[in-house]
Amino acid sequence: MGKESWYFIDSGNKAPSYNMALDEKLLEWHSKGKIPPVVRFYGWDPATLSIGYFQKVHKEIDMDAVKKHGFGFVRRPTGGRGVLHDKELTYSVIVSEDHPNMPATVTEAYRVISEGILQGFRYLGLQADFSIPRTKEEEQALKSPRSAVCFDAPSWYELVVEGRKIAGSAQTRQKGVILQHGSIILDIDEDALFDLFRYPSERVRKRMQDRFKNKAVAINELMDQSVTLADVSEAFHKGFATGLNVTAESFELDEEQEKEVWDLAKSKYESDEWNFRR
Repeated sequence: MGKESWYFIDSGNKAPSYNMALDEKLLEWHSKGKIPPVVRFYGWDPATLSIGYFQKVHKEIDMDAVKKHGFGFVRRPTGGRGVLHDKELTYSVIVSEDHPNMPATVTEAYRVISEGILQGFRYLGLQADFSIPRTKEEEQALKSPRSAVCFDAPSWYELVVEGRKIAGSAQTRQKGVILQHGSIILDIDEDALFDLFRYPSERVRKRMQDRFKNKAVAINELMDQSVTLADVSEAFHKGFATGLNVTAESFELDEEQEKEVWDLAKSKYESDEWNFRR
């Protein structure tokens, strides 16, 4: 019996509202049986701060700094914390909850999907591993993060190299479908990232930023020779096909599907009601 065929989509660099709308539409189309499971790769134009579904903008985000840097801004339909999408490859995976290879629990499904990320790093020559809490204290720390910055600490089954987080992901389940998306970071501008959040004092910001250096790492910090986005994209295309044990079938949206995505992008993901409502 042959491998299952999944759609692999390369969207290129898109507006933040489009990126979130396309992920939502792929979830909807898959829930209706119109398309098979999907792995999608994309970038951001402009570089964008995305925040988790439950984050409170007025408490956590410095919108003046977002504008000063010229960054886009969007709220994700998934949980998690703030992510600056800049020098990175972003991925999303859309697959039914009742897919035979998907475990019922969120954390175990996370592990299965993230196998694609793990294999991608290994194709780049990096020895990545899953972060799994070893003690009750570590488990509690995962449940109660102290920072609004996503890459400040690893979560269940996210990827670490030499003890530092190298990929961040978030997941939601709607209409019987899992949507997991995340960031594969080539380079991090720490100063720009930490400009975007609110802190009780400058001293707290400095302490958190110093701690961040010990907890997160970008791909090019670990490589003997810098890799390009094309290198990373090729590695993760192979990584997801290997990790999920599927055949990659290239897919592009037709005109009608593109219109549906843009309509949703404008009506929902460009609206203040969605982005600032909490």
